[in-house]
Amino acid sequence: MTLAVDHTQLSQAENRLTTNLALAARILSAAGHDDFNQGQVSARLPGRSQFLIKSAQRGFSEATPDDVVAADIDAAVRPHPWAPPELPLHQAIYAVRPDVNAIVHSHAASSLVFGALDAELAAISHDGAVFVGRVSRFTTTSNTVLTRDIGDQVAQSLADDPAVFLRNHGGVIVGKTLRHATIYAQLLERACQLQLVAMATGVPFHVSSEIDVASKLDYIYSDTSVKSYWEYSVRQIRNACAEAQSWS
Repeated sequence: MTLAVDHTQLSQAENRLTTNLALAARILSAAGHDDFNQGQVSARLPGRSQFLIKSAQRGFSEATPDDVVAADIDAAVRPHPWAPPELPLHQAIYAVRPDVNAIVHSHAASSLVFGALDAELAAISHDGAVFVGRVSRFTTTSNTVLTRDIGDQVAQSLADDPAVFLRNHGGVIVGKTLRHATIYAQLLERACQLQLVAMATGVPFHVSSEIDVASKLDYIYSDTSVKSYWEYSVRQIRNACAEAQSWS
């Protein structure tokens, strides 16, 4: 069985998810996650064992709703020929994290560099508050995740956290919604970038207190706030990209 996205068979909500997946790819591109056509963003179809994922044939910067393919969490289901090679990474995480409904894997520069360092992410900025003590490193291999066994190991390293660094490879960011995963991917990249800048000065730096971190999670990164950041990001893409304005 080959899974492809047949828009006529999807509900209105599922078609909206297809469009939002393409918008998420464009948002990630604008935030510095491009690496040719590599990297993926996926979202679980509500109440089903299938999920949608950006085609391997397209990069974040050029993805459209027609570049979204369907896949199954069950690795025995033959994937669409355009499904990305790192499909096992997404299958493994969805299989053990019922709370996760979207996944981003990218090679964003600052996240990749920070993941290669023996340093812990700190709350230098608001962005870092989401990840303090909640992002580990997967160190078994830096190669492409092509097998379910390696995917399972990444999922184990991720545990219940919102992100995991793949050492010398990039990052994996998850969320309970597509907008959470997409916004968190932007936050992780910015948090890494700002900390790398601070570390490069050679001067000691201060970080937010535990009380402030908790407060930021409750207010700056509440579900309502994340929704507003997503809507802002979508407006930016639609304003900058004429074709995105026609995506329903």
